[in-house]
Amino acid sequence: MTTQRPNDLMGLTPAEYDRAVEILGRPPNRTELGIFSVMWSEHCSYKSSKKWLKTLPTTAPWVICGPGENAGVIDIGDGDAAIFKIESHNHPSYIEPYQGAATGVGGILRDVFTMGARPIANLNALRFGDPKHPRTRSLVSGVVAGIGGYGNCVGVPTVGGETNFHASYNGNCLVNAMTVGIAKADRIFYAKASGPGNSVVYVGAKTGRDGIHGATMASAEFDENSEEKRPTVQVGDPFKEKLLIEACLELMATDAIVAIQDMGAAGLTSSSTEMAGKGGLGIELDLDKVPMRESGMTAYEVMLSESQERMLMILKPGAEDIALRIFRKYELDCVTIGTLTDTGRLVLKMHGRVEADMPIAPVSAAAPEYDRPWTPTPARPVVEAKDVPAHALGTALAQLMASPDLASRRWIWEQYDYLVRGHTMIRPGGDAAVVRLPGTTKALAMSVDCTPRYCVADPERGGMQAVVETYRNISATGARPLAITDNMNFGNPERPEIMGQFVGCIAGMRQACEALDYPVVSGNVSLYNETSGNAILPAPVIGGVGLLAEAASAVGIAPKAAGEGLVVIGEGEGWLGASLYLRELCGREDGAPPPINLGLEKRHGGLVRALIEGGMVTACHDVSDGGLLVALAEMALAGGLGLALAGADPDVSPHAFWFGEDQGRYVVSAADADAVIGVARSSGVFARRIGATTADACLTLDGSVLISLDVLRAGHEGWLPDYMAGRG
Repeated sequence: MTTQRPNDLMGLTPAEYDRAVEILGRPPNRTELGIFSVMWSEHCSYKSSKKWLKTLPTTAPWVICGPGENAGVIDIGDGDAAIFKIESHNHPSYIEPYQGAATGVGGILRDVFTMGARPIANLNALRFGDPKHPRTRSLVSGVVAGIGGYGNCVGVPTVGGETNFHASYNGNCLVNAMTVGIAKADRIFYAKASGPGNSVVYVGAKTGRDGIHGATMASAEFDENSEEKRPTVQVGDPFKEKLLIEACLELMATDAIVAIQDMGAAGLTSSSTEMAGKGGLGIELDLDKVPMRESGMTAYEVMLSESQERMLMILKPGAEDIALRIFRKYELDCVTIGTLTDTGRLVLKMHGRVEADMPIAPVSAAAPEYDRPWTPTPARPVVEAKDVPAHALGTALAQLMASPDLASRRWIWEQYDYLVRGHTMIRPGGDAAVVRLPGTTKALAMSVDCTPRYCVADPERGGMQAVVETYRNISATGARPLAITDNMNFGNPERPEIMGQFVGCIAGMRQACEALDYPVVSGNVSLYNETSGNAILPAPVIGGVGLLAEAASAVGIAPKAAGEGLVVIGEGEGWLGASLYLRELCGREDGAPPPINLGLEKRHGGLVRALIEGGMVTACHDVSDGGLLVALAEMALAGGLGLALAGADPDVSPHAFWFGEDQGRYVVSAADADAVIGVARSSGVFARRIGATTADACLTLDGSVLISLDVLRAGHEGWLPDYMAGRG
């Protein structure tokens, strides 16, 4: 069928619009067109990525629910389950930093507690532009304040994360938010509607005009007029979110709920069509009954609003009064706005008129799926150590530790309440956060990681490294890594080289997940992260979760006393390609990133966990950005102890040995270093004594002072506060 297309296709392509006409058998009205546009947006439908996401491993004996629901669910024993997911709020945070970041936190909290979980931890992964760029400082300030303002008020600790800077993010910062919750494994709630005739109940805050077409905005490139999109950013209320959490969990303790869904991206549209679609049912809504905080709202506005702190439920017959009583206690709206039907259609009525009448299945589950052209990223040549200037080790260490990507993030995490609820065992600043599970001996370890400079150099290797970095960080606490959630941040997928980055990163992630028995259980894709044709560095951010059977056995990165031996586990060849040494000391961003041996990663992680479980080590830290000497310096600062170092490999140039970013390595401190080395060697793992902790407030190498702890700490702790105060 051909028809005259409207001037505004609301983000649909002409072909997609024609498909919508074909589905309806007529041109859509404005409300129906808006529904097609948001449900078929990249943000909601994953139309450019689902082909490749399907190749990721998503199952394991401990996986209760993989991708496809609001969040992933894993079995953590004793009838308990961990529920978690990571999601982006990139575009909104660039346009309106405080509310963009705050509502990102609110949205991911709802994804988790809508499944019946009590949220126990928040994490985030933030990426900003060049510190010299005129917008960077204000973006950092607004985003951090938004995360802290929402998370602190809602009473969920923000326990970990990462923050990086690079010029590629000048016009498009990344704000990825992760929440972890716990629930009983036999009390998980899903979004599959059932029971024609059952009530459709709206709960939470009232609907306004904020966030309309937010999903469509998040599926488009930025340009010089991006500031004009400010009205598409939602406004959050963390105090109302806290009430919503408690009300939902209280209702979940009854037998009233058939299905439940957060009103997130695309608001009432996505929640209604997805629940009905999963159940193969229809849904009829009376939009006059939707609680509204603004007058004169149209059906289009009500359906596409992304106002925050709202949920949609399907209740069992006769349960409406139970829900009303609970939500009234918390001073939240609770209104029956519709009914499930057996028609398979979405019917919207308002002011006595039918505002939309459309089949649900093609709207919710049959969005276009594209196999976009892609080209592989050309391989970069290996950078040889002999071709990289050898700076004085102490000077190079000081410069690296005070660089934007390695400087302390204390200024950030001290704005977050990371101790609320009283179960945080390992705080921000280490490898992974550890949160005790109340009423048990168990704890969960969690980390978010990605190294975009590796991903742009070699997407497959970069995607692999993002997975293994979380694996190492979790293992370094003593926890067994169980599963991941991913947040795929890329540029415009219509450009073959960008799509090639996505395909490559997925391939690397798949290999790592399979080799490490570390499945993907949830995630999010954020594409079109570019401004005026300038794409971000690809960032497949990985959020990992692991289990400590005995919380008391967990270790951090800080050695405990002078005289402990320092042992490096895993061999290094001095790999400087795509390293921070190369970038920060030499002004170069070239070279192939370090290779990864997945077999060794698994073996080394298993050894480290066994050493920690056996009480043989007092601290553990993985070797990553900046290499071995940076890892050692971070341990020294964390423990307030000096280090006497020796044992460099004579076959490797000193600057490459100490600053090479070879993968699969850990540093442990131990009262009996020889015993640790013996266990490692009996397991077929390379281990080398690298030095010992001292009471002296400095780092020495072969008896010569490299740098004092005071100088090291001043630069490391001072860069970010100075920068944010305009002093740097």
